[in-house]
Formats: sequence, C-alpha cells, structure tokens
Amino acid sequence: MWRSRPRTRTTTTSCFLNFEGRAARLTASQRKRELQEVCAVSTAAPAYLKWSESAITFDRSDHTNRIPNPGSYPLIVDPIFAETRLTKVLMDGGSGLNILYAETLILMGISKSRLRADASPFHGVVPGHQAHPLGQIDLPVCFGTPENFRREVLTFDVVGFPGTYHAILGR
Repeated sequence: MWRSRPRTRTTTTSCFLNFEGRAARLTASQRKRELQEVCAVSTAAPAYLKWSESAITFDRSDHTNRIPNPGSYPLIVDPIFAETRLTKVLMDGGSGLNILYAETLILMGISKSRLRADASPFHGVVPGHQAHPLGQIDLPVCFGTPENFRREVLTFDVVGFPGTYHAILGR
C-alpha cells in the first residue's frame, strides 16, 4: 500500500515599501535590511526608548507670576538650534511643518548654501497665499537642562519672508 506524505503548504507574502525622503537615498543593502525589519516576526514585548523614562512635567517654577487669560497665549520656547539658543520659537501643535526664517539662519551664521532644494510649497502660513521655501536644512535641536535634555535632528523649511518668531516647530 502506497502512502503519501502530508504536503506542507508555504505561502509567500509580498511587502511593498514606499521609500521617500531620507529613505530614498538608502543603498540596496540598507533597503533590504529595512524590509527585513518591517517583515520580521517578533514577540510582543515592548521596547522602550531610553529617554521615555523621564516624564515631561511643568510646575509653578515654569509659570509667570500672573496669567490674565490662561490658554489664550501661544507656547513660546527657547531651545538650542545647532549651537545657538533661540528665545522666540513658537510651538504650533496644529502644524506639520518646522519653519526657520532665512533671517534667523543668517544670524546663526549658517550659509544658505547648506540648503537642500527639495522643499515643496505649502499653505496656511501666509493667509491666502502659497509659500515657497528657499530650501530645507537638517539641524540638531536640544530642549531641556544639562541634567535632563533631549536632542533631535529636525528638518526645517527655510522661508524668505519675515516672521515674528525665530522659528516655528510643528508636531
């Protein structure tokens, strides 16, 4: 009597990744590694970032002595951009853009020749008009004190029109 072995079925799944921005400049081996990371199967154990252990808190020392209309004022912060502390940076949680004004760039001593020309026009900053950035630049931004700080490299659209702030940080 002839017996057949049970067949094992293998299925293949295709995974297509859209490489844009920084990822568009990856080498073939780097893209392969990213594809392997995306398609990898692992346990559901959470992997936390080391900085997430520190809570972001505000207390009375962060308040001014008097706030006449709470909630009606913009959040202005003073992070360090590259090696320069900027004192008038608007936190705009409703925006997806980080904007740096050309005047601020010049005051920081950074040449416009460092700008990348791959910036797209955007709306909403100049009412009723489309804004065309001069270019984009990546800068390290540092928040906090020497005891508790966070540094990230952010991409900024550099604009040539004047503004009230040194920069605007989106979400």
